Amino acid sequence: MRTLYLAGELFSAKHLIGNALLAQAIWDESQGRLACVLPQNLEQRETTAQAVRDQDLRAVLSCDLGLFHFDGTDLDSGTVVEYMFAKFADIPTVVLRTDFRHSGDQSKAGDPWNLMNSFFPRSKNVIVDGMGLFQSFLPSGRGSMDAPAQLAARVSETASHALSRHLAKLCVAALDEVAALPPVLSPTLAGPVYQWLARMPGFARGSEAMTAELEQLLAAKRSRNLL
Repeated sequence: MRTLYLAGELFSAKHLIGNALLAQAIWDESQGRLACVLPQNLEQRETTAQAVRDQDLRAVLSCDLGLFHFDGTDLDSGTVVEYMFAKFADIPTVVLRTDFRHSGDQSKAGDPWNLMNSFFPRSKNVIVDGMGLFQSFLPSGRGSMDAPAQLAARVSETASHALSRHLAKLCVAALDEVAALPPVLSPTLAGPVYQWLARMPGFARGSEAMTAELEQLLAAKRSRNLL
């Protein structure tokens, strides 16, 4: 089993529910090979802002893989920071976008977000039209305004689960692909880079404690042929 950090906006019930549905669908689709770590399950609202940030960054580093939601006309800044941290640590990643709008400064042939978030190694994009897919999972004739409200709600629920399963299938295939890619970090560079990652963010735990933690993480990743 490999752990997967699932990053994205966490500002509304829609985000929270969508992340949870996708996490379960990924577990099912991978037959238990991929276990999602949901930052929404880690958050402690009564603690300090830095403690929340530190906790999420440590979770990113501890996971074997990363899945990052790149939705919206402007990408969520917290998700971008977590994505970049994963790239600094040479963690295989998949970027998922279900927003059908094209944003950013790349051409129509490029990624639909700011170009500074593209072209990183050991990363793969899964870009789909979420609205179009959802509509495709609705049965024919579902748009009648005369349909009973209970039936309409059940149809939408069924389509939502079908969409989650479809996204999970695409993501699991992409995650398997990036996990098989060779590391970018050489064995001699990995140690110093992880020592720097223990210091660079200014973790509240202190550099010595974080250096020891990241040394253990690096050894675990090496034992699983991830670095």
